Amino acid sequence: MNINAPASQQKKKQVRTNFREITQRLENARALVERAWAPTGGETQRILQARALALAQERPLEETSDESIEVVEFTLAYERYAVESRHVRQVASLESLTPLPCTPAFLLGIVNLRGEIFPVIDLKKVFELPEKGLTDLNKVIVLQSGKVIFSIVADAIVGVRRISVTRIQPSLPTLTGVRENYLKGVTPERLVVLDAEKLLADENLVVEEQVAD
Repeated sequence: MNINAPASQQKKKQVRTNFREITQRLENARALVERAWAPTGGETQRILQARALALAQERPLEETSDESIEVVEFTLAYERYAVESRHVRQVASLESLTPLPCTPAFLLGIVNLRGEIFPVIDLKKVFELPEKGLTDLNKVIVLQSGKVIFSIVADAIVGVRRISVTRIQPSLPTLTGVRENYLKGVTPERLVVLDAEKLLADENLVVEEQVAD
């Protein structure tokens, strides 16, 4: 060979690549890595226990998201309202209403239901809603919390249903004033869920009749 000849004219040495050998080396390297990272028996047990603990901690969150309340739904002035059924003692037709003199306008009077006397409160007057007068179709919902018992008037009873607590929003901009004070929340369907405990705990709604000597 002429060592003085240009490099382009020199015959290049061919190098054969052994792909089988390279593949075998890669397989051996992968096996070594897997053995190095494979957990021992004790390590595997620790990982499984950690996963079980994580699942156990997540379960209460799932249960909370599925929590619901049972409510009695009714209408007032063409709006839909509801109270939790755990505070509802009974529902009855508005019959034999006896007015009481010298009482606030929201106190319509008293009714006798199965031998028990209950004051009747008109929430439409409390909430400043439009009134359309009382008829035989009106219902009374007797609410109770502890020793405090009174009834509220409903235009109609829609029924009993369950509502997921995640669907109850805190409030709406249109629900201000007095209604907001007794508000538990509003659903996307604009069902106003009242807080019966706040209603029953409000001293302004509990009228004690005093008879002068």
